[in-house]
Amino acid sequence: MSHTLFTTPGGERMVIIPEAEYLELISRHEDDDAIYEAAVDRLNRGEDETLPFSEAMRIAQGESPIKVWRQRRKMSSADLAQAAGLSSAYVRQLQSGARQGTMSSLQQIAKALRVSLDDLVPATD
Repeated sequence: MSHTLFTTPGGERMVIIPEAEYLELISRHEDDDAIYEAAVDRLNRGEDETLPFSEAMRIAQGESPIKVWRQRRKMSSADLAQAAGLSSAYVRQLQSGARQGTMSSLQQIAKALRVSLDDLVPATD
């Protein structure tokens, strides 16, 4: 971003940027507002939910999202396996990281846990 810094006679620091860059910043801000409002709407309609910080940190630190959401739903591995139509051994292997799930099995687990597939599959950069 190109910019010019200057200080006013009153000591206030100011920045001048090209108009095109300013308009891009405004556009991004409006997009952020729309994304935020849509997320709040989904929460208010009960279509989405948030995790407490402690549970989100467990996932961020590498714990299986399947395990965290299963425990949040107060389900045993066997309960989840039955609800998803999968074997208990397979669900335990997914939770431990011993196996990677197929798209179909992860979709079944997401449905059983009442979460989106995105909640179970870590984002890749």
